Amino acid sequence: MKVELEKSFPLPGSADVAWEFLQEVEAVAACMPGAKITEPVPGGGFKGTVTVRVGPATMSFRGQVEVREVDPSARTLRLVGKGTDSTGTSGASMDLAARIEPVSASASNLVGRSEISMSGKAASFGARMMNTVADQVLKQFAGNFAERVAERTAQRPANAPPDRSGPARELNAFAILWGALRDWLRGLFRRKAA
Repeated sequence: MKVELEKSFPLPGSADVAWEFLQEVEAVAACMPGAKITEPVPGGGFKGTVTVRVGPATMSFRGQVEVREVDPSARTLRLVGKGTDSTGTSGASMDLAARIEPVSASASNLVGRSEISMSGKAASFGARMMNTVADQVLKQFAGNFAERVAERTAQRPANAPPDRSGPARELNAFAILWGALRDWLRGLFRRKAA
């Protein structure tokens, strides 16, 4: 079974800020609900896991994603991933092309086109349910992505060009780690309250 999606989401930051963030695959993966990068792979790829709830079933996939194409002038990149679920009864592959489009000096759009193929038990849920789940996951992802872009925009002085030097990258990495720690703590307290 194959599902194709094309979506556009508004971002509260310049195209330069959003493009900087989009290139950080590990940080972007953290925006995806249920996704986790577990280790880098030689050659630029990453191993990781994705857990998705489809109807009554929760499926956990282990696999690998790699960056195939990066075009800084067009602010586009292409990711290709594949994996199998923990029981070995389902497989999935993804081909995602993402780009950042400028809207104004302080706004941009994240535009993505993906093709997802499912096999085995996962394919039995049908395209309609998979489309609904994918749409919900993408909305959550876009919200998290926009939040990170807004944080980076707030850190940068107004009208400052993107800084690609070492210290700026360390500062951004610190902001991402702080955001991840904050999200983990929120999740921890929500679980205790429930």
